[in-house]
Amino acid sequence: MSLIEEWRGMAGARMTPKESRAFWDEYYALEKEAYKKILSRREDFYEGSLSSLAAEFGMSEAVFCGFIDGINTSLVKEYDLEKLKGTTKISLKADFEKLYYNMLDAKASWLYSLPEWDGIFTKEKRDSIRAGWRRDKQAVSEKIERNAPCPCGSGKKYKKCCGANDKAS
Repeated sequence: MSLIEEWRGMAGARMTPKESRAFWDEYYALEKEAYKKILSRREDFYEGSLSSLAAEFGMSEAVFCGFIDGINTSLVKEYDLEKLKGTTKISLKADFEKLYYNMLDAKASWLYSLPEWDGIFTKEKRDSIRAGWRRDKQAVSEKIERNAPCPCGSGKKYKKCCGANDKAS
C-alpha cells in the first residue's frame, strides 16, 4: 500500500463524530505548525527525504504524505503522490502567492491568517491576492440579452442581428 493510500485510509476511516473531530483537530494542529515553520524560513526551504521531513515536522510518513497532498499544487515542483516513498527526496519550496491563494480557496482561515504571512507579504499584497481570488470565484453570465448591442459590432440590437434566428428572441 502506498503512503497516500494509507493516508486516505486514515482520513476516510469510519469513526464516531468524536473520533473524527479528534483526528482532524490533531491533523490541523500539525498542519498549522508545519506551515508556521515553512513560512518562517521563507528563503531557506525544507528539503530532504520524505521520512526525515516527516520526523522534522512531527508526523508519520503517511500523515506527512497527506500534508504534501494539501500543499502539492503550491510547490514549485509537484509530486506524483502515488509514487511517494519514505526515501523520496522532497523540496517544500513553495510559490507563496499560489500557496496563499490556495489557502483562501480551501477556506483555511487558520492558515491564511497566520502571523508568519507578515514576513512574506504586506497586508496590501495579501488583500490584492484575496481580491483576485474573489474575482476568480465570481459567477459571470455569458448570456446576451435580446436588447443588448450585438457583440459582432454591427450596431444593431442582438435580436435583430446575430440573435434573429434564436427562438428565445
